[in-house]
Amino acid sequence: MIGILVGMRSEARLLPGRLVLCSGGRPERARALAQRMLDEGAEGLLSFGIAGGLDPRLTPGNLVIGSAVAAGGRRLEADAAWCRRLAAALPGACSGIIAGSDEVVASAAAKAELAARCGAVAVDMESGAVAEACARAGKPFAVLRAIADPAGRGIPALAMRGLGPDGETRPLAVAAGLLRHPGDLPALIRLGRDSQAALAALAAVGSVL
Repeated sequence: MIGILVGMRSEARLLPGRLVLCSGGRPERARALAQRMLDEGAEGLLSFGIAGGLDPRLTPGNLVIGSAVAAGGRRLEADAAWCRRLAAALPGACSGIIAGSDEVVASAAAKAELAARCGAVAVDMESGAVAEACARAGKPFAVLRAIADPAGRGIPALAMRGLGPDGETRPLAVAAGLLRHPGDLPALIRLGRDSQAALAALAAVGSVL
């Protein structure tokens, strides 16, 4: 049994019939869920979902297999055999270090700083929890992510209101924010398009898992 940790319900819905838990983008919840799956018998964990790009060469919809996760000042290596199997099944995916972050890396400048600091190609908010839980338990882990917002593009502040603690999107909260900040609309539309490209890429590889 492999446990899968995601941040959003839209990601979880791509993996019916599997052990998938959703953190809702909450770091402490991600840690608790990762540990819970291991405690309940998972033989290893997979971090799955969309990610922010840190490498400028990556565009929305590009798949990334995490060779390692940089989190908490440490570099934790993903299971080499799992990485090889994913790479063989997904020849178009790139491989690189994933940064695990406890907060949204929202600006292009912050993304560039993070990439320079840890050499990561992408960032998300679940991979750190997965890697740390598996390191403590001596269990294997893997990371499969699809790029949503690319390195040179920031995330509008309103987008942060669009994800509830249960991982479901909250369009009414975003709409209410737009009434006060209508200038954010173009960036939100762009982010929505990028996120859909990432989800479509993940949907296409569900059978590989």
